Amino acid sequence: MTKKFNMSDVTEPAHRQRIAEINVEPGSQDALEAQYGQVWNTSELSKDFEVLGCMAPFIVVRRKSDGAKGSLEFQHAPRFYFNFVAN
Repeated sequence: MTKKFNMSDVTEPAHRQRIAEINVEPGSQDALEAQYGQVWNTSELSKDFEVLGCMAPFIVVRRKSDGAKGSLEFQHAPRFYFNFVAN
């Protein structure tokens, strides 16, 4: 007999809400920079960071220049990464 595990992710409602907020009216790169500071497109992200994990709308990264770990948020279209927070 196999056991079923009921694993509930308590962060799921917050993730869904933030995804909706970010993508309801996606920002241009200029608008995102005005609000959050530096913004990366996908190729810029891969030059500056190593991606360690993803759970939309967040990604966990390691900055290549100094090894600092942190997180970024991203919007889907156009795909921009922003709001770097070091851990």
